[in-house]
Amino acid sequence: MTQFLQASAFDLSKQYQIPTVSSLNSCKRNGCTLRKTKGLLFPGSSAVGTTLRIPSGDAFATRHNRAASSLKVVCIDYPRPELENTINYLEAAQLSSSFRTASRPKKPLEVVIAGAGLAGLSTAKYLADAGHKPILLEARDVLGGKVAAWKDEDGDWYETGLHIFFGAYPNIQNLFGELGINDRLQWKEHSMIFAMPNKPGEFSRFDFPESLPAPLNGVLAILKNNEMLTWPEKVKFAIGLLPAIVGGQPYVEAQDGITVKDWMRKQGVPDRVTEEVFIAMSKALNFINPDELSMQCILIALNRFLQEKHGSKMAFLDGNPPERLCMPIVDHIQSRGGEVRLNSRIQKIDLNEDGSVRSFILNDGNTIQGDAYVFATPVDILKLLLPEDWKTIPYFRKLEKLVGVPVINVHIWFDRKLQNTYDHLLFSRSSLLSVYADMSVTCKEYYSPKESMLELVFAPAEEWIARSDEEIIGATMRELEKLFPDEIAADGSKAKILKYHVVKTPRSVYKTIPGTEPCRPLQRSPIEGFYLAGDYTKQKYLASMEGAVLSGKLCAQAIAQDCEMLLLGGRARPKTLAEATTV
Repeated sequence: MTQFLQASAFDLSKQYQIPTVSSLNSCKRNGCTLRKTKGLLFPGSSAVGTTLRIPSGDAFATRHNRAASSLKVVCIDYPRPELENTINYLEAAQLSSSFRTASRPKKPLEVVIAGAGLAGLSTAKYLADAGHKPILLEARDVLGGKVAAWKDEDGDWYETGLHIFFGAYPNIQNLFGELGINDRLQWKEHSMIFAMPNKPGEFSRFDFPESLPAPLNGVLAILKNNEMLTWPEKVKFAIGLLPAIVGGQPYVEAQDGITVKDWMRKQGVPDRVTEEVFIAMSKALNFINPDELSMQCILIALNRFLQEKHGSKMAFLDGNPPERLCMPIVDHIQSRGGEVRLNSRIQKIDLNEDGSVRSFILNDGNTIQGDAYVFATPVDILKLLLPEDWKTIPYFRKLEKLVGVPVINVHIWFDRKLQNTYDHLLFSRSSLLSVYADMSVTCKEYYSPKESMLELVFAPAEEWIARSDEEIIGATMRELEKLFPDEIAADGSKAKILKYHVVKTPRSVYKTIPGTEPCRPLQRSPIEGFYLAGDYTKQKYLASMEGAVLSGKLCAQAIAQDCEMLLLGGRARPKTLAEATTV
């Protein structure tokens, strides 16, 4: 079936500036340009988001002229797929609707939320929809958490990660619709494209036919690809998956205790299947290799991506995440009386005598009080600030096994347009790189007619996170020489680097190794009025943007359910704690 295309225009001559969201004393918006800011920081960690400028008069003139010229670019996108009639989308829509249609509280709760990543923004958004007043505190001067981005002196953006929006992300897709920004997703053709290490410069594709429903479209995509797997390997892999198909969700959950590599061997799947496909998939899902990743993670992904016709279809955001995604959420929150405050780092969780939260104490000495409190930061930050009195509680003690995985995001601007690439996400199948994309092609705001900007996820990064940017770029260029043998040379003799940015996140999403699933906490904690949100908390999606948004909705749901008890100061709290659902 022929797929129709749609064209959309984007004027690159405009200057886009992100407004500051609020100060401690007001939420008035003011225009400003983002400072060069760092990624997630922990005690003892080095600053990230660093830049190297290659001193070249010609390069400087090229970039200056590009910024000064008035250029109107037309990008070709695939139409938005029909997602609204899927069960998961309808369930997500129903949960969203429950906040808007619920009876208005007699007195709105003031809920203090730490962390303005997608989990914190989602929590605040849905609490505001339910008639409450969220007070969202972000430690840094940029929105987004793991989707944060910064603008350099040339006006170019660089990001914390390479972010892909899947059709199988129902809560995120609902969120875009609720904010009226569906048109900001640039949908790509329904394919998965892998580099061929043994054939430098060539790619292998899994093309999902539009004429077939799921899972037949995925099955045919696999069967038609004969470059990566042989027929005997496909058959053995299919037989190996039979227990998961027959056993359903209980079987999937039981595989948390085994790695991908060990599971494949146990099921009689040849090692080459792991090497050809699942090394790339493991690094894309959790930035680690199959000998570490829990098989449950892979089975959940396969289930989510293959059960819906458009589940594995991918979209890129049409610009930088803070402006194009986070600011619409902030506008929504503020329009309903909520607050969002940047540069508000929490120094301490101050407790009452009974162990409940009295306030959040900020680095500047100010204290913020509310009727309820939420930590929507990465789990590693929560563990750093966890009060001593809570550390023996099993709910919090189990968090020790949840540790963020290091990841590095690399951006390289070249002096020419690279030809050996696609308008799509590409799986590098490199030992050091996970996925990459030419953002000068895939993203409207980053478009350039003469230069390429490759954004690459450097993973696994544990052995590289403390190394210099020069070492990381050198290693990246050696890998790119294999992917672009006719265009890139590690010694710089072919395509020239104009500049680069290296963004290090010492602790990103939690490392999904065997045995971590039972350690993921529900959003409602055993501490009166204290809640958690974040993709590491209990929800049916992976450590992902979708998981973060869903965790925020479940956190908001738990708080809304506890509204009367919270307003009464806990006197109405039942002896048996009702737990948040994990839909």
